[in-house]
Amino acid sequence: MAKTKELSKDTRNKIVDLHQAGKTESAIGKQLGLKKSTVGAIIRKWKTYKTTDNLPRSGAPRKISPRGVKMITRTVSKNSRTTRGDVVNDLQRAGTKVAKPTISNTLRRQGLKSCSARRVPLLKPVHVQAHLKFAREHLDDPEEDWENVIWSDETKIEQNRTFGKNSIRRVWRTKNAELHPKNTIPTVKHGGGNIMLWGCFSAKGPGRLIHVKERMNGAMCREILSENLLPSARALKMKRGWVFQHDNDPKHTARATKEWLRKKHFKVLEWPSQSPDLNPIENLWRKLNVRVAQQQPQNITALEEICMEKWAKISATVCENLVKTYRKRLASVIANKGYITKY
Repeated sequence: MAKTKELSKDTRNKIVDLHQAGKTESAIGKQLGLKKSTVGAIIRKWKTYKTTDNLPRSGAPRKISPRGVKMITRTVSKNSRTTRGDVVNDLQRAGTKVAKPTISNTLRRQGLKSCSARRVPLLKPVHVQAHLKFAREHLDDPEEDWENVIWSDETKIEQNRTFGKNSIRRVWRTKNAELHPKNTIPTVKHGGGNIMLWGCFSAKGPGRLIHVKERMNGAMCREILSENLLPSARALKMKRGWVFQHDNDPKHTARATKEWLRKKHFKVLEWPSQSPDLNPIENLWRKLNVRVAQQQPQNITALEEICMEKWAKISATVCENLVKTYRKRLASVIANKGYITKY
């Protein structure tokens, strides 16, 4: 039998008012378009409890005892990668037989939800400390300083990337705990993907985006900077004394690259390793990835064309907002004690 729609409180109160006015259950039903039995049930409830509000429902007894709830909550809190099957087996050994949905419902009532583990860079203690040190040192820097930075990075864009479906691992966690180390999957930089891009931006908008067609080594890095960094700075109308940011990839920190930057008199922002969340260009890469995936390019040529088109359409407002909120990004790193934050 289909579940009937619950009457609104106004309708229930109107039934009582008409009953007190002397109308019969049949007359009330006809006037309000309700069954006589429904009207009668509301009137009896009002006579018994002096209210038309919904009363607490007892429901079926819990299958898992309070002690069992504590046990499984403790288990998944210690190891967030515990599966529902593991918990079912643990309870069965303790003499309680339940289904997997019962485990989900029980843990949800304890504030724990099964979520996909976030992939973040593998951080060693030295990375965490450097991450935290950078955030603390620059937390009070004026907004104008960040507006005078050209942010850069490389990324690989996949031709047939589908978001959210590749290599999913689930964890039990509370709200806003997605970036706690035990709830993440550490990653390291490696190959893969279809094309590599180098790009830059500032608070004034996106700079150049380049398809890196050869092996990305120190020599290629210097060639890209030589041909694209200064033209980007001019196009973005950067103020005198602008600062260049890139990460600590070996090709960026190579002696020849450092010497080239020094001879060109480029100021370089000192940067902690393994800190993608500190670089706002990551947000632009994410936007680009999503927009490219929506277009479903059929070949490398189409992939490159779509990347260039979508990059050029990123608005100056988006870039400006990313830089304006940079202080919040640093504060988030400090609040997370140096671990990777949401970006």
